[in-house]
Amino acid sequence: MRGALIGGAALPALVACGASPEAVDKDTSAGDDSVSSAGGTAEGAGGATPSGVAVLPETDVPVGGGKILSKEKVVVTQPTEGEFKAFTALCTHQGCVVTSVGDGEIVCACHGSHFSIEDGAVISGPAPSPLTVMKVTGQDGQLTVS
Repeated sequence: MRGALIGGAALPALVACGASPEAVDKDTSAGDDSVSSAGGTAEGAGGATPSGVAVLPETDVPVGGGKILSKEKVVVTQPTEGEFKAFTALCTHQGCVVTSVGDGEIVCACHGSHFSIEDGAVISGPAPSPLTVMKVTGQDGQLTVS
């Protein structure tokens, strides 16, 4: 019973950690579920396949920036031209989905954590640990993240 009470009390805190619509700027030219960010975009509906694997064109990921796939909770970066990295898009502080990518950093606007687009390492907290690395492969101009 005690564990259920603790878990139940923590749930509202995690839900409250999600970025509000006011925290990001909508880019209406990119579609209903896309959100613009510095050097990259967050996309709510695009890129998912029925198996849950994220797929996106290489051209969607800017050099020195990245693209956030909010629905899949994945962020794909391109630290240098032709080099792609992928990480979970969940901040290790309280589980918010990161909100922007640019200038070599992945940013979580919930509490100000910054991560490296190179390896997901914490640049500044309060995040206690790096973003989890995911596998990204490229073929015929398409990136697949799993």
